[in-house]
Amino acid sequence: MGIRPVLFLVAALLLLGVLLGTVAHAPFSFSVVAGAVIAVWLGVFALRERHGRGRGSSAR
Repeated sequence: MGIRPVLFLVAALLLLGVLLGTVAHAPFSFSVVAGAVIAVWLGVFALRERHGRGRGSSAR
């Protein structure tokens, strides 16, 4: 394992810790709404990716 994947993992864990700490202090209803918005955004992204790859088009 090279140094770059390790640095990426450390940065991702640090960011996750900051976000979880922020969510712990936010109201529950805000956390639920923010989670739902992120879930919808990820779902739309996944559908667009699947649809784009289904046609065989390449962005590169």
